[in-house]
Amino acid sequence: MTLDYMPGFGNDFETEALPDALPQGQNSPQKCNYGLYAEQLSGSPFTAPRGTNERSWLYRIRPSVRHTRRFKAIELPLWRSAPAHHEAELALQQLRWDPLPIPNEQTDLLTGIRTITTAGDVMTQAGMATHVYVFNENMEDDYFFNADGEMMFVPQEGGITIFTEMGKMDVLPGEICIVPRGMMFKAGLKGGPARGYLCENYGAKFTLPGRGPIGANCLANPRDFKTPVAAFEDKESPCTVHIKWCGRFFTTGIGHSPLDVVAWHGNYTPYKYDLSTFSPVGAILFDHPDPSIFTVLTAPSEEAGTANIDFVIFPPRWLVAEHTFRPPWYHRNIMSEFMGLVRGQYDAKEEGFVPGGMSLHNMMLPHGPDQSGFEKASNADLKPHKLDNTLAFMFETRYPQQVTAFAASLDTMQDDYIDCWTGLERKFDGTKDPK
Repeated sequence: MTLDYMPGFGNDFETEALPDALPQGQNSPQKCNYGLYAEQLSGSPFTAPRGTNERSWLYRIRPSVRHTRRFKAIELPLWRSAPAHHEAELALQQLRWDPLPIPNEQTDLLTGIRTITTAGDVMTQAGMATHVYVFNENMEDDYFFNADGEMMFVPQEGGITIFTEMGKMDVLPGEICIVPRGMMFKAGLKGGPARGYLCENYGAKFTLPGRGPIGANCLANPRDFKTPVAAFEDKESPCTVHIKWCGRFFTTGIGHSPLDVVAWHGNYTPYKYDLSTFSPVGAILFDHPDPSIFTVLTAPSEEAGTANIDFVIFPPRWLVAEHTFRPPWYHRNIMSEFMGLVRGQYDAKEEGFVPGGMSLHNMMLPHGPDQSGFEKASNADLKPHKLDNTLAFMFETRYPQQVTAFAASLDTMQDDYIDCWTGLERKFDGTKDPK
């Protein structure tokens, strides 16, 4: 697989799988080379400002209207959409789960998506859903596009190959990829069975956060995002197209592959990112910075500074500040935090939070280090220390996250999770002179 560097969000790219398949000087010529059809895929309103206007021109073997014959409704019962209020009879609480097992029966990506939480409303294009995917079979003649939102894949075990209309992306644990709203793709395995996390973003697309006082450098740099080069399937055999639209699923049969784009140019593209290229910043004297300094991508809302979704990571990094409690403080937050662990250990939860697991701390519910983590951090020798072999992340949203019936009934839910704070006993001594 070959990928082009993505020099900046909003910039145009061009790539072709056959020489001279891409017209020069015209967007949609009267006749395209190779007998291709010109088609535009728009990811924004036509009248959006130049800085946010997104579209790509695709030069394909057939126009995509030939990929969408009469549909019939189907059920994918474990893939849920917001709103899903009161779907689960589960009392409000902090929640944590062990990893979902990978199924033994043949399961592809579509049948292997299990929704954990939903937030907002898919019909108003606000909010999101968090899922775990587990699958052991390639999508060979099945294809999918999501009209409800863009999809962020975060592999945890096993690599995946995402073959989109605009080319292929091989994505390994420690990397992420995003497939835009409405883009056709199929998913395969890169090696053995796969498990990972999936964020379905109903709202404004993910983009890089502003750096503000941080300045020109650090966090995620545009040059490290990569878009695929053109690749296509010229396959004349029965295929099936699956669609998610307004929270429902539909399917149709066609006689060829819909991944038939021979060349493309534009700025509405899939992309991948290696999380090891994220450059974290932090305190270098005292005090504990907020987790927002670890934001990789943000999906903004209409309220400035309040995201529809923030994607935040906690990567390997040096801890050097003095006179400082280094793990995250106990806190309550207006945002709702879904957390996952790709590898290693999370410094605030040294027991019980394992790779492939997940936790949910909903808006304004208190959370923070467990008792052992608090004691260790309170008494640690504050010399420079590197957190290594760790990669945790958060999907956090301004909306409360509703737990699905599937997630609430999982055997992997840790019923004793809240007990990790039981040992935080009273230490107050009003007679002690603070000096």
